[in-house]
Amino acid sequence: MVDIMPFRGFRPPTHLVERIVELPYDVIESEEARVVAQDNPYSFFHISKSEVDVDPSVQLYDDRVYNKAAENLRRFLQNRWLIQDPTPCFYIYAQQLGNHAQIGLVAGGSVWEYQHNIIKKHELTRTDKENDRVKHIDTLHANDEPVFFVYRQRTEIDDLVAQVCITAPSYDVTTNDHVRHTFWVVQDPAVVQQIQQEFSKVPMMYIADGHHRSAASVRVCEARKASNPFHTGKEAYNHFLTVIFPDNQMQILAYNRVVKTLGDMTPEIFLKKIAEKFEISETNVANPSSKHQFGMFINGKWYRITAKPSIIQEDDVIARLDVSILQNVVLAPLLGIQNPRTDERIKFIGGLKGTDALQKAVEKLGTGVAFALYPVSIADLMAIADADKIMPPKSTWFEPKLRSGFVVRCIR
Repeated sequence: MVDIMPFRGFRPPTHLVERIVELPYDVIESEEARVVAQDNPYSFFHISKSEVDVDPSVQLYDDRVYNKAAENLRRFLQNRWLIQDPTPCFYIYAQQLGNHAQIGLVAGGSVWEYQHNIIKKHELTRTDKENDRVKHIDTLHANDEPVFFVYRQRTEIDDLVAQVCITAPSYDVTTNDHVRHTFWVVQDPAVVQQIQQEFSKVPMMYIADGHHRSAASVRVCEARKASNPFHTGKEAYNHFLTVIFPDNQMQILAYNRVVKTLGDMTPEIFLKKIAEKFEISETNVANPSSKHQFGMFINGKWYRITAKPSIIQEDDVIARLDVSILQNVVLAPLLGIQNPRTDERIKFIGGLKGTDALQKAVEKLGTGVAFALYPVSIADLMAIADADKIMPPKSTWFEPKLRSGFVVRCIR
């Protein structure tokens, strides 16, 4: 049973929403955000990446950064750049990029369900990043950016969402990356109750993106619970901001790899070693067309390499992933990259940048090799989470990215 909660969100007035909404805090560098925000007092980066308003010499995890975020949130509220809805609501958030569309429900996700594995994870968190989000949420007294959830599609929920989407939206914005964002407020108590009832039949949900925000929200809840002698379990901090999408609408793009050097191998020797484990042929098509195929750019040419059956472990939810095959058969044994999280010889290029970016990276280096992967499926992600396993690093790139600033959820 999934427990989701409506809430009284703080939202931009319609005439300001295009000036306010921004990319998530973790997909843009601080200096780039500083440039975006410097001439736009409404930019949500003043809250989500408040280092843009602090001297660049100040460390990112300094208390002054978190305090500035809280100060800026108060300013947004005082100026009525964010206005609270009068009653608890759900929200519908639709995105369209090209021919791909996805429609999610904005709601409060349950800390208790995270702790009891009803909300499934597939990624480890880093302590420094988790601590950062704890301080950020705790100082703001709010969830300013949502966690991206997925659930196994249910027709009954689809029908309720469709009924909302035939009405006039509160926002309809196309951002400069050509993504259309449409947003509806669900205020009718009867519809709110229907949505809750239908989600109570969903057995579990999955974190697609936002493991650090989720874990941080749990820690904030536990701290506030411990310091509240009158804790009831109904406080706002018992839930955190989420956008929940059906699995059949997900678009996962490839997360590709560039290795800067072949070490002491020549390209010819490397190709011979690759041919021991993969079928290999030259190609003019860089992108792989199916699982267990890879595009490989080396020495000025693209190759199609296909894993031989002997190296595929289909009964292992982790080992059968193409990112695992590449790591276990090529990157570690041939190139000595044991930990792709920390090895400076490897670079990850994900999302819409495509194979042209891979080729250009290798050509600029004058050496090395690039690999184009077939995207991981949402079914693989859920299977790994169901097995309580952890996906390899840099396995999934969800697109389009959720915009921050459409709604903020207070936790006090």
